Amino acid sequence: MVCMAARTGRHLQRYNQDNCRLVVGCIPYRYKNGEKGTCPEDDLEVLLVSSKKSPAMMFPKGGWELDESVEEAASRESLEEAGVLGNVECELGRWTYKSNSRELYHQGFMFPLLVRQQLELWPEKTARKRQWMSVAEAKEACEQLWMKEALAILVDRLTSSTLQEENQD
Repeated sequence: MVCMAARTGRHLQRYNQDNCRLVVGCIPYRYKNGEKGTCPEDDLEVLLVSSKKSPAMMFPKGGWELDESVEEAASRESLEEAGVLGNVECELGRWTYKSNSRELYHQGFMFPLLVRQQLELWPEKTARKRQWMSVAEAKEACEQLWMKEALAILVDRLTSSTLQEENQD
């Protein structure tokens, strides 16, 4: 069963020892033809969502709450903001960045999410637009540097794994 209401409020929000809000996000991805090809970056598509406050595009992300693991938070944010379900994979990294709306710093954790299902209805459907893009398009569309860095790490990881598989054949 999929929950169709987004979590609201910050009463369960996690903060680190420096009082930075902990934020978790995913880079939802899929392969254009449903399978990995010989050039992963060309075969790869990533899903971006619009901000609630502006047309700016980004990867789904939000607060990590006390009652969930970091992977559960990543999966929940992808469902709430982008309407996708899938496999949360190994962490891409952690970044400290300044909030756009306040003079606060956040610590962001990013994960790849291999999309297995895309829903027609999801909690923030009326508040956001979602768009599948090539890696090159996503690099242009996403304004947040830390998210672009996470995307580069994901592409490098997927490219390296493809090269390793080819060398084993």
